[in-house]
Amino acid sequence: MEYSPKKMQDLLDKNSFYFKKNFGQNFIVDENIIRNIINVSDIDEDTLVIEIGPGAGSLTYFLCQAAKQVLCYEIDTRLKDILDSNLDGFTNVDIKFADFLKCDVKEDLKKYNYKKLYVVANLPYYITTPIIVKLIEDGVDVDKMVLMVQKEVGDRFKAGPGSRDYGSLSIFINYYYDVKKALDVSKNVFIPKPNVDSIVVLFTKKDKQIELKDKELFFKLIRDSFKQKRKTLRNNLKDYDLDIILCVLKEYGYDLSVRAEQLSIDVFAHIANALAK
Repeated sequence: MEYSPKKMQDLLDKNSFYFKKNFGQNFIVDENIIRNIINVSDIDEDTLVIEIGPGAGSLTYFLCQAAKQVLCYEIDTRLKDILDSNLDGFTNVDIKFADFLKCDVKEDLKKYNYKKLYVVANLPYYITTPIIVKLIEDGVDVDKMVLMVQKEVGDRFKAGPGSRDYGSLSIFINYYYDVKKALDVSKNVFIPKPNVDSIVVLFTKKDKQIELKDKELFFKLIRDSFKQKRKTLRNNLKDYDLDIILCVLKEYGYDLSVRAEQLSIDVFAHIANALAK
């Protein structure tokens, strides 16, 4: 089936499909936005693309045209006939009807041969962060992620020191990926229309990560530093060796009255390495 927004709507109507709020379903129907996502993704014939939550397959249709292989995870089994119809003719797509958060993605990938692994998806808003954290913590070696997310959440992903959106999540993600905004997306390009606008965020795997003596300590330090965002490090890090922390802060022109939101990932790494036994 050749894609068009009208054909997509007709297909949904034909299958008497209704949207389930608990699945966070907002299907993108604007072809221009879809093509822009494909363009910024820079997919080629060496790329395996993971798509999480393909919905009715509007983005999937174009991913299949560009990629070597597309592996989709869809939790809603009611979409099977719709996806089969929309993707009819493509031999390079596999759809796994399962909860992505419960899947062993590394095991699923063993059957494929590819040079680059991308994740390209319009993510359900309610599980955006758990999906990204799962990919990182499960050690799925993703070269690039192109994710459409709620604007407010995307702003946190790409935030830097001094921004009100900067927090422990920003640092966690930026330890592994360079993050930047690729596109603004209006709420009007979805059915049903969500209450907020979206952005497409581009995550590119870092060639080299900051060297850490104890990665677990580093991320715990980050979480504790932002525990109460308006408080200083002196207040948030009472259980740490404040003398060591102060010694590092002075090298950067700070003292213990600084707030976590003012410090870069490099400063936190320096502190963590100084604290590590």
